[in-house]
Amino acid sequence: MKDKINVGIIGFGTVGTGTAKILLENGDVLKKRTGIDFVLKRIADLDIKRDRGIKVPEGVLTTDAASVINDPDIDVVVELMGGIRPAKDFIIQAIKNKKHVVTANKALLATEGNEIFAEARKNGVEIGFEASVAGGIPIIKVLREGLVANNIVAVYGIINGTSNYILTKMTDEKVEFSDALKEAQRLGYAESDPTFDIEGIDTAHKLTILSSLAYGIPLSYNEVYKEGITKITAQDIEFASELGYKIKLLAITKFSNGEIEMRVHPTMIPNEYLISKVDGVFNAVYVEGDAVGATMYYGRGAGDMPTGSAVVADIVDIAHCDKWQKAKGRGYVSSSYKIKKMEDIESMYYFRFSAMDQPGVLSKISGILGNYNISIASVIQKGRRLGGSVPLVVLTHTAKERDVLNAIKEIDALPVVSDKTLFIRVEGKEE
Repeated sequence: MKDKINVGIIGFGTVGTGTAKILLENGDVLKKRTGIDFVLKRIADLDIKRDRGIKVPEGVLTTDAASVINDPDIDVVVELMGGIRPAKDFIIQAIKNKKHVVTANKALLATEGNEIFAEARKNGVEIGFEASVAGGIPIIKVLREGLVANNIVAVYGIINGTSNYILTKMTDEKVEFSDALKEAQRLGYAESDPTFDIEGIDTAHKLTILSSLAYGIPLSYNEVYKEGITKITAQDIEFASELGYKIKLLAITKFSNGEIEMRVHPTMIPNEYLISKVDGVFNAVYVEGDAVGATMYYGRGAGDMPTGSAVVADIVDIAHCDKWQKAKGRGYVSSSYKIKKMEDIESMYYFRFSAMDQPGVLSKISGILGNYNISIASVIQKGRRLGGSVPLVVLTHTAKERDVLNAIKEIDALPVVSDKTLFIRVEGKEE
């Protein structure tokens, strides 16, 4: 094991700044705890003039990423620039130069990670990626090491702070989605283009990584079902509350009957479940193992210091690698499990029908649901609007997604239904 590790960072944005600050300000603490001197040798960014609020030693800043990648004295290259290219090219070249790599780039790993991990194994170097999922929560280490003795039954994650903030504001203040989004943008929790967050894409990137670790499968982003929160209304949140649930954007991966589910969508969770109480910009990941049972991990999922903390933890792990020059480039272990098609998943469901307020409507809808083996658990119908439409809410017992889609198609074609049916999947124990 080396007693000195030279670190080079590419990308001096929010996370790069947090990482640099920790290395510079907590270096003595790290040395006392590890016996290793971690030296921040170089930081590359296109903008090296802007004040980041930290004092960087003279000669460390550069606009040339190649001077980080090709420096023979740098042991670990930290990629924090984001995006696919040129980040991928920089990482691959660093690996070929026999340098260990740490990255927070979940989009890159989810879509190009199979190639990156293969290159790392070929060159005998490590890829650290703790910061790619849930910021400062050490969920990667939990799955790779802490729960290594378990068969993972299921993972449920609230792993996008922007969407969680929006849904929390809609719940607490009874505002509509558009107003909650504007407030999130004003506070800096949402980007000017929030698509990746509100459409579930960012969450799907992270779920891809968690599923690969949990079940030993290749990174399979294109197999993840993705559905965002844009169709959720304050009315749905109110009905969910009446039924004893909260609505969260949930990342779900499960193993059953030799198949793995990977899905991201709005989900109703019982109020008494601990994960339903995770509000605002905070993240949480619930993991169930066959030996350990239920466990949950909670904390800040973004930000300069929480994410920088995860980056530095990876650097320390790499420094402790017993075979410094013969690391294993750990990634997935290929397995033969199949990815379950979304239409084959089973869940409970919430339906909100826009139905005409006249006799016999409920019987028509319930008749169609029954024809598709969908059993009703409870019904809410409020208000009277003779000659007009009113919301009719139905909560079901467990049903198959394929049957639900076919039933809704048939119900929406009824003359007594005035608008497309909204449905939300429901997790929790069936009563």
